[in-house]
Formats: sequence, C-alpha cells, structure tokens
Amino acid sequence: MKQKVFLVAVLLTVTFLSNAQGLNTLTKEEKKAGWELLFNGKNLDGWKIFQGGDVKGWKVIDGILNNSGVGSDHGGDIISRKEFKDFELYLEWKIAPKSNSGVFIRVQEGDTKKIYETGPEYQLLDDKGWPTKLDDSQYSGANYAMHTPQGAEVNPIDEWNTTRIIVQGSQVQHFLNGKKVVEYELWTDEWNALKSKSKWKDKPLYGMAKKGHIGLQDHGGLTQFRNIKIRKL
Repeated sequence: MKQKVFLVAVLLTVTFLSNAQGLNTLTKEEKKAGWELLFNGKNLDGWKIFQGGDVKGWKVIDGILNNSGVGSDHGGDIISRKEFKDFELYLEWKIAPKSNSGVFIRVQEGDTKKIYETGPEYQLLDDKGWPTKLDDSQYSGANYAMHTPQGAEVNPIDEWNTTRIIVQGSQVQHFLNGKKVVEYELWTDEWNALKSKSKWKDKPLYGMAKKGHIGLQDHGGLTQFRNIKIRKL
C-alpha cells in the first residue's frame, strides 16, 4: 500500500512540475541537452511559408500556434527557416473535429509546389470523428500513406496530444502520446518497393533528402500547436 501511495505521489509531482513549466519554454536541463525552441509562443519568427512569401492565415493566440482552420491544398504550409539532418523533434497538438494536418521532416524547396511531395509526413487526425473510411496508414502517428501506426491512441478531441519524431540517418521513429507507433528505414529495398506502390510512386523527391526543414500543414481544418522544440543528434 505504501509503495502505491509513493508511486501516486511521484506521478503527481511530475504532473505538477510539467504544468508549472511555462508554455513554449525550456528548462535548464533541456538547454544543457541541446534543445531549442522552434516556436517562441509570441510570433512566427523562425518560420516561413513553404516555397517563399509572407506567412498568412496562421495566428498566435495565448501562446498557441493556430493554422488558418479554413483548409486548403498546400498554400498555407509553413516550414522552419533552419534545416535539420539528424534530430529529435517534440511538439504538442490539438485538432478540431473532423480535421486533419501533418508534421513534415526534411522538407526541400525548389522543384515541387507541394510540401507533401518532398518530406515524409507524420499524420495528425481526428481519428475517432473522421467522417469517411480511411486506409490504415492515414491515422494519427502514421508515416502518411506509407507506414501504419501500431497501437496508436489519440486523446479526446479537446485534449492535447504529444508527438515525438526521432530521425538518425535513414532511421525514423514516430511516437504518439509517449508510445512508439511507427519505425521505418529510408532508402532500403523494402522502402523503395513500398514507395513504388504508393501515391508517391511518381514523386522522385519524396523522402530522398538527408537534410531539410520541419513543416507544419495548413490543411483540412483547425489544428493547434505548442511547445515545439528540437535538438540535433
């Protein structure tokens, strides 16, 4: 009984410390470990529109980054000004009912008009309220249209979810709410075969970059982001 009480006390302490830390800030320990904020909670410094131009539609409200909420094909997608090769990315997100969005890695500008034709996408979705039938590789945590999440579980629609993406060389891991749900290796025979049978079969730039931008999608309804941080590996 004492052991159970102790464990509850520890969990409550961790929760309190987590809540006590301000939004969009780093602890001393995180700074020492090499973490940096990609979103400062005040504005979109450090971000730009994919393929150039002023950022439009996105808003910062009470420390939360909101996409336009209107839904579009690709015109409002934003990317980090910095590029990253090997990294660990962490962010928190909440999505409106019947909405979807995504987080992109190693995005390249130049020879494509669409962000999803270059960087692999970590899918964000209202899994429980989506109105139409989906393929297994289209649910939250998926490598969109490529790798199906295993054991993924999104929080209720009004609660925040956590995403962690770890990229080292050709190795990529997706975590959703603390659980690893996808793991894959780029550029292997297996990956090439999967790509050749997917919607990316005629997209030669898809997934090929070894370094690139982090992207956030303005697509399919309102998605909110906070505590976006990254560290190089």
